[in-house]
Amino acid sequence: MKVPDNLKYTREHEWARIRGKTATIGITNYAQDQLGDIVYVELPDVADEVAKDEQFGTIESVKTVSDLFSPVSGEVLKINEQLEDRPELVNEDPYGDGWMIQVQITDPDELDDLMSTEEYEAFVEEEAGEVE
Repeated sequence: MKVPDNLKYTREHEWARIRGKTATIGITNYAQDQLGDIVYVELPDVADEVAKDEQFGTIESVKTVSDLFSPVSGEVLKINEQLEDRPELVNEDPYGDGWMIQVQITDPDELDDLMSTEEYEAFVEEEAGEVE
């Protein structure tokens, strides 16, 4: 799966789609592939505050449990309630129906710390090379 070029990325393999002052956040295809079959996703509540690089939830697969880290700081506007009954959406469509939360961005300058598509692809290539 191609890495979408309209998103920003983190070293923890989260992505953010920025529209105005709102960020929609999920995990990358690479991350879901590494995790395997997703069986549970724990997300914050609407109106919770999240902080850049801090944990906002967990994701559980048949292999492991991993923390989810926010690429930006802000207030949670919306959560993907479909994931409660269908966590496999993260595997099936990580950049679409498998999104996790929407956040009202409080510090737009934090976006400067996120990776572009090209930077993220190079990062994944480098990381995958270290694993082999």
